[in-house]
Amino acid sequence: MTDLRDVNLNRLAVFVAVVEAGSLTAAAARLGLAKAMVSTHIQRLEREVGASLLVRTTRQLKVTESGRAFYDASCRILQATEDAISAVSGASAPVRGTLRVSAPNDYGALAVAPALVELREIYPELDVELICSDSYVDLIADGIDVAIRLGRLADSNYRAVRIGGYVKWVVASPAFVEKWGTPRSPAALAKLPFIAQSVLPHPLTLELQRGGGVRSAAKGTTKDAAKGTTRSVRCASGLVVNTADTARAAALSGGGFGLLTDFSIASDVEAGRLLRLLPDWTTVPAGIHAVFPPTSYPPAKVLALIDVFRRRLGALG
Repeated sequence: MTDLRDVNLNRLAVFVAVVEAGSLTAAAARLGLAKAMVSTHIQRLEREVGASLLVRTTRQLKVTESGRAFYDASCRILQATEDAISAVSGASAPVRGTLRVSAPNDYGALAVAPALVELREIYPELDVELICSDSYVDLIADGIDVAIRLGRLADSNYRAVRIGGYVKWVVASPAFVEKWGTPRSPAALAKLPFIAQSVLPHPLTLELQRGGGVRSAAKGTTKDAAKGTTRSVRCASGLVVNTADTARAAALSGGGFGLLTDFSIASDVEAGRLLRLLPDWTTVPAGIHAVFPPTSYPPAKVLALIDVFRRRLGALG
């Protein structure tokens, strides 16, 4: 029977990184080690535990049955170790190391990047990496400490903290309004060229509310409630794009009206580059969340980022 004293527990982290990254090369990049060193750690770990954990060929790497069981146990051990360290340090721990953050493209550029600059000014010993993408990011597999996500959160085992909220406005350029006129009701939008975003579940459907009403999914229907009125409108597509930044650019160019987030176009509206159509109508308010792996004691660097966000968003109202 293998004696625990014969096993170098540091190699568990290397093994977990290899399994999650899918290759020695990717794991080496994530860990900041040479590929040869990662390979050596795996070989020595297999000798220490007396079992084959990985099967390596020139083209692929596979986890053995024993390796899969050992991976699950290693994850629990590493998580318990992290919790133990956090329990004795908590929020008083120094904010240092590397913080990897993911965010959507538009919100990452407009809000997350400035917040991270402020975070670095407060904690100069903290290194920060921001990964902007509109694709779903797996926090564990991609080594992300915290993801900033907008809208409804999918069910998951991750922890989430609400740090703000947003709505979307119906907007168009002054030139577009001059050519097509000003719509007087949500129904009138259906006849106008619309800049749709293909990344959304229903790109051509607008779900609008006036005064905080209950959402209605039926096409072209209205639902009155104590808090307001909602309307669902099916639009004709004038242009389909795959990013919010491109939709904003197209709206500024007069290519159609758009349904865009308030944080991304507030300055355009204030400057008159875009006009709000039907200003009494918006989408249902949605949340902005910081999402991070489940742990009883979130790392100090994650808590520090959440504090900065809440302070910045609170100052902006």
